Formats: sequence, structure tokens, C-alpha cells
Amino acid sequence: MNDPLVDPQPAAAEPDAGAKPPANPPPSAPSADARSSDVPRSDGAPSAGSPFGAPRVDPLEADGGGDKPAPAFAATGTAGRTRRFWRIVFTLTPFVVAFLRDRRRWIVFGAPRELPAAVHARRARRLVDAVAGLGPTFIKLAQVFGARADILPEPYLSEVARLQDAVAPLPVEAIEAVILAEFGRPAAQVFEAFDRAPLAAASLGQVHRARAEGRDVAVKVIRPGVEELVAVDLDVSFRILWYLNVLFPNHHVRALTTVVREFEKHIREELDLRLEARSTEWFRAHFSGDARVRAPEVLGAFTRRRVLVTEFVHGTKVDRLHERFARGELSFPALMDTLVEAYLRMMLVDGTLHADPHAGNILVEADGTVVFLDFGMVVRIERATRERIFRLALAAARDDVEGIIAGMYELGMIDPDVSRSEIRDAAGQILTIVQRARDYSQRQIQEMVAEILDAFYTWPLMLPEELVYFFRASALLEGIGFRYDPGFVGMEAVKPVVERMRGELLRGMARDPQDVARGLLDEAQQTLRALHDVVRRAEREELRVRAHPRDLAHVERSFGLMVRRLLLGLFAAVVSLVSTLVFTATRSWPVLAVGNAAALFVFCIVLFIPKHLLENPLHRARNLRGRR
Repeated sequence: MNDPLVDPQPAAAEPDAGAKPPANPPPSAPSADARSSDVPRSDGAPSAGSPFGAPRVDPLEADGGGDKPAPAFAATGTAGRTRRFWRIVFTLTPFVVAFLRDRRRWIVFGAPRELPAAVHARRARRLVDAVAGLGPTFIKLAQVFGARADILPEPYLSEVARLQDAVAPLPVEAIEAVILAEFGRPAAQVFEAFDRAPLAAASLGQVHRARAEGRDVAVKVIRPGVEELVAVDLDVSFRILWYLNVLFPNHHVRALTTVVREFEKHIREELDLRLEARSTEWFRAHFSGDARVRAPEVLGAFTRRRVLVTEFVHGTKVDRLHERFARGELSFPALMDTLVEAYLRMMLVDGTLHADPHAGNILVEADGTVVFLDFGMVVRIERATRERIFRLALAAARDDVEGIIAGMYELGMIDPDVSRSEIRDAAGQILTIVQRARDYSQRQIQEMVAEILDAFYTWPLMLPEELVYFFRASALLEGIGFRYDPGFVGMEAVKPVVERMRGELLRGMARDPQDVARGLLDEAQQTLRALHDVVRRAEREELRVRAHPRDLAHVERSFGLMVRRLLLGLFAAVVSLVSTLVFTATRSWPVLAVGNAAALFVFCIVLFIPKHLLENPLHRARNLRGRR
């Protein structure tokens, strides 16, 4: 079935025969995007007829391959949105039902199903193929889930990792049309030269090499029509999640909703390349004092909402440095030191994290400078969040279970409906993982992270977005280390950097003394006023004790559900009794059979149906929509 929102375009130009695929796989963990990028590369074969002598990368190599021409996307009104909705529903429903049956054999009741690993592997492959067929929004969303091992278990995680922007390049005419719309003149007049063969093609954008202001530049262009398609797909996704939250309100469904909501925020930022330009300039400014790290220079005069022009970076991808290490051009310890320090500074000092960490987005120039590319996805971490993460880490280091639980509550990791005893068990499991990591110095970071994420998947916990991308960056760094040194120990590489940056890290985590003093003074004043008010109310005999509205609502819901079950049971008994009386008077067997079958069905509902299905669905609908 063809997508009603897709208008097929003529096939794009074939890649050069001389373009060769990478000899080695990327070093990232399964969750890291290691095969796609919206940024230029510096290895590959020259483009035939290109005005540039420097090499380019085969766009199919950059994006995971594909033989079909890339589609252009355009919304087609209400009818098109409806057809798109049903296409997504029909495509994903079999997988949703399968996952629900894994949890409960008969969806609403029954024990979990135990399936062989081969069955899950086949289902994972079919899921990835289905997602790829739904277009760029779901491919990009799959990349986000590829970093969420707390939501998506193996083997689905590994299969999703191979689905990295498997989108063929658009015909150059479609890209030139976007440039014409943004600048008001054709690409030939905007740039001194423009290479019609793409450097890289991804789900949201495509990159071409060009020349501007007398130097080589990389031109990133948003695909035409993709914004409309993303809006439609997100609307459909939230509708589906609404039904899932009403019918199956467990922590996995709530986590899915949270991830899609975060994805909605980030995808809108990625579709505005002016924001990416600002993020790139921010990175350049914050790392201007470190000659080892930089980002490409942005040509502000050429920046538009759907077009971004940066300097063309000549360098080697971070996972293809074997020859340079062998020739002695680079030092492996120095490279790892630079990467570890850069990510620690982004996460814990500056509070802005490059959220698309994969080998294709890190180049190493001839002089050893590390260049970070593609700042379309950036996560900003507030100082308060960094402090909470720091306190949680300290509690884990002290084996303080209560401190871990308090830190989880502060970070919003804990489902509000979960009892504290369950959380204590989950915190104990996480603490055990951390203790084993201390006991075995050779323990791999990836192994520890995998166990922590598995704990989050098993227990009703939701991992904060900031920690997800920090774990993802950690896995990438360790993957790079293992690629060049099989005996690499991530913990040993991090320790000297943390020791050297101790003062900077503490300053980054510390609050301004004036803010601390002001906060303490405000809290003292509020405490004194509260005590004074309590004393005065007690003197006037006006002191009252009130229950939390959430507790009252829970009691009210429990009584309401009990009454509904009693009414349903009474109704079933009345139906059975009436049908029996009618049978006695008329000797009509159909009446007796139908009446008692209806009564039995209602009794089954009362006995087996989960209690949340008896609740008012509009209550959950208001909660879900209110958070959007």
C-alpha cells in the first residue's frame, strides 16, 4: 500500500562505483547511531563531474543503504491524514498486540509468555522493516528508542541500531527547490559552486558540498515536505498512546509516552536549522580555550530555517584511525583523554550535551584536533538537575539506599503509583550493580550500564533523558577504546580526567554563594512564618489536619470501582434470574441460553477484567493531554 502522503520522485543519481563501504563497523554500543549523519565526510571516492577535487562519501553508505528513490513528503488534507492514521495503525497493531501478549498471555489477564530468543529475533527484524516503511518520523523515533534500553530490551535494541536513517538521497532538483524558496534565488547564484551529488542523506536532511566566500562549505538542507509529515505522524502517535494509556496504564506505556513527548520537542528543534547554528556557535564559544576540540564555523549570512552552511571539515572519522595510530601521527591515550574531558565538561560543567553521539559525528583533523559535528540534537541540563544527579551518585557511592530513593524521587524516576517497598528493592538492585563495579576494576562500563538499564526496564522506573544520553556517550567512548585497545578499561581512562578536572567540576556543580545565602534566608523566613501561623491557629482552635487530595481521590476511586463491580454482579444475577423465569413460563431454550450466557459474560468481567478498565477513561485522557 502506498503512503497517501508520499509522492514518488524519480530515482536519484547512482553513487560512484569507486565509493567503497567502510572496512570496519563503528565502535558504538548497540544504542548509538553509528551509520548515519547529516554531516560531510572526508573519506570515500571523488564524485564524477564534481567541481571539487576532495573525496565524498557514497550517500547510501552514509545512511545504511537502499535501492529505492527517496520520496518527497506532502500533506494531503483530512483524507490524507486519515489514510496515514490507518496505515500506521495497521502496521504497528500486530506488534503492539504481540508485546501485550508477552506481558499477559490474553492481553488483560494471564501469565507472561516465555518465547524462544529466535522468535523475538524474527519479530525484531519484522518490526524494524515495518518502521523503515513508515518513513522519516518513525526512523528518527526508532533512533531515540535505540538509546532507551530501559524501555526496549534485546534483541529489539540491536535490531533498531541497524535502522539508522535508511533513507535514499533525494534528487538534487528537490534540494535546489528548497534553496530557491529560502534564498529567493537558485543555488547557482547563492553559491560559487554547488556539487549536485550529496555528501550524506538522512531522514530529515541532506548535505551537499559547495563553495562560498572563497572556501569549501557543507550545505545542509531540510527535506521538502518532511515537516508536514512529522506533524501528522506525531498527531497519530499521540492518539495511539492515548488509547494505550487508557487501556494499559503500566510504567512501560507511560515511559513510551514520555519518550515520544521528548521526541516531539527535539524534532521541532532539529527542523529549524537556525537553532542548530546557535548550538554550534555555543559549542565553539565554550570550547574556544581548548585547542584540542572545536566545532565547524557557521556562515551566518547563509543560515536559514531550512538551510545551514558551515565550513567543510577535512578529517578522519574517529573509528577509522588505525593507520594514523600506526604511523605515530596520533596518540591513542591523548585522544581518549580529550574525548572524556569534552563530554564531562559538556555534561557536568556547561550543562549542554551533544545528544547525537556516534562515530560519524566526530572527526579528527590532520593536527589531531577533534571536531564535533551535527548539533541538531542538543540536551540542556539545568544546574538543579546536575545537582540532583550528583547527589544520587554520592548516595550510591555511600551505599545509602534511602539517599538513592530520595534522588530518584527528585529526578522523577519513580512512578507515583508505585509503593515504596518496590522502590527499595529496585534501589537495592542498582546499589548491588554499583558495588560489583567497584569490586572489579576491570569491569566494563558498557556492562554496568546495560545492567542498570535492565533494572530500569524490569522495575517501574523511568530513566531521565539527561542520563540516557550520558550513558549513550559513555558507551560510545568505551566502544572507541575497545576498537583500538582490546584491553581498554573505561574506568581507568576516566579517573585521571576527573582528578584533573576536580576543581572545575566542583565549581560547575556548586551554587553561587549569594544564591545559597538568599535561599537559606528565604527558607528560614518561610519556616518561621509557618510556625507562627500554626501556633495562632491552635490558639483559635482552627488547626485542622487534611488528607492529601491524591489519597482522597484514590479512596474515592476504590469505592467507585467496588460499587461498579457490585452493580455488574447484581445485574448479572438479575439477568440470569429473569431468563430462568421466562424459560419456566415459555419453555424457550434460546431465552434461557442467551440470558445465562449474558450473565456468565458479565460475571467474567467482574472477576477477571483489570480494575482500571472500569474507571472513567476521560480522567486519564485529561491527564495525558494536559502533559502534552
